[in-house]
Amino acid sequence: MPTLLHLDSAAESADRSRSRSITRTFAEVWADGGEDFTVRYRDLHADPLPHLADASLHWPPQLRPEGSTPPLEAESLQAELIGELLDADVVLIGAPLYNYSVPSSLKAWIDHIHVPGVTAPAEHKPLAGRLAVIVSSRGAVYDPGTPTEGWDHAVPLLEILLGKALGMTTEVITASATLAEWHPAMTSLIERADEELAAAHDRAAALAREAVASF
Repeated sequence: MPTLLHLDSAAESADRSRSRSITRTFAEVWADGGEDFTVRYRDLHADPLPHLADASLHWPPQLRPEGSTPPLEAESLQAELIGELLDADVVLIGAPLYNYSVPSSLKAWIDHIHVPGVTAPAEHKPLAGRLAVIVSSRGAVYDPGTPTEGWDHAVPLLEILLGKALGMTTEVITASATLAEWHPAMTSLIERADEELAAAHDRAAALAREAVASF
């Protein structure tokens, strides 16, 4: 039974968030693949995870400092989140750029699931080769040669974590200039914003069809 783990983290409502609208396009195409194609959904903003309760939870039990006693409920939540990730055939993450990085709600999920020796061992990575689709919406533009080149620290973080540490195959979908509709200084970017949004939906649908066809 192919399973999609779908995570959203935008603070905006579903009718305003571009990252949410793009991830929804992917998830809908995935679900249309057949009754066997399931979606496990977490809204990390509406139902936020706690920050990691104890530093020892960064490590599996056998590697924790002697005497570490993290709260049992925190261990249970971490095990649940890791289980969801390991059970997923495809991971879909809505990751709007907030203050040049990922939303804190998404960072809390990252801190729970990135565990050396469990999800990110040096060898025999359990998630190696599985598809991770990152949907990044950005209020401005971060093109090469612009004053804000290199200011996007969200996509690189997720590519390092999912791609290098966990060994997943990452695909990035971006929609830039999302503030152009209402920010007076960005009205010249409205056409670009609309074109990128349409292209992002097309890319999300295409990636979902490819993922469905692989099963």
